[in-house]
Amino acid sequence: MVVRHPHGEPSDLIRSVSRALRVLETVGQTARGLTVKQIARRCDLTTATTYHLIRTLAYEGYVARREDGTYVVGLEIADRFRELVAAFRGPASVGEALRQATIASGFSHYLGTFVGGQVVVAGASEGPHSPYLDDLVPGFDDGAHATALGKALLASLTHDQRLRYLKDWGMRPYTPATLTEPEALEADLLAGERRGMQVEVSQYRPGVACAAVVVRGDRDPERRYVLATAMAADRLMDTAHDVRGHLINAARALAAALDEADGMATA
Repeated sequence: MVVRHPHGEPSDLIRSVSRALRVLETVGQTARGLTVKQIARRCDLTTATTYHLIRTLAYEGYVARREDGTYVVGLEIADRFRELVAAFRGPASVGEALRQATIASGFSHYLGTFVGGQVVVAGASEGPHSPYLDDLVPGFDDGAHATALGKALLASLTHDQRLRYLKDWGMRPYTPATLTEPEALEADLLAGERRGMQVEVSQYRPGVACAAVVVRGDRDPERRYVLATAMAADRLMDTAHDVRGHLINAARALAAALDEADGMATA
């Protein structure tokens, strides 16, 4: 599902760019490939317009034509994704600190921040002892209200900012345990502040729990970072104190890596 910006269509929207992106999104939604006519029908465009857009996207490498005449996403998408992940995560030292946190515990770890006012998974390091969460990959997090990573970042906002964020992006029910009312989330965030760690249990995925702590707070939201880890729900319930201690230590190492990177950038 593609989530459009909640503030609506800009007055200076460039239609040709919008149509090209719609075509690219449509092609990316199926691994089987689509013909130009199929793309045109799904995008509600004329065949002639779709043909011109596809030719341009193919020339730039964002789609590729198969021998049977269908189109699939091209390799340029992978290159742009790698660049996006690198930009979100930051320097190699930050990625290494994230990886070391995973090695130390065996659990998956995730780095979160804000980009353009939206919660983002900035980096991920998969661990063998954690359930695989295919949605928690670097990129925008549409389930901020349901993940510990998202909660830790939402907790850094003012009450009014948080309400505005929830109004803009919604509170989708991922599981029966997902909090879908702002008042319930407020109480949950307050409990997390008291325990020194934001937690969710089966709110994002059944049987999976996540915990998160602040890595670095800052007046600028896009310089705020949090660290989260995921594991089986019963494991977190049994070892919450140890998990918090591990996250705090790992967060210190990540904060040092971020500060070092900032120092190198301004040198």
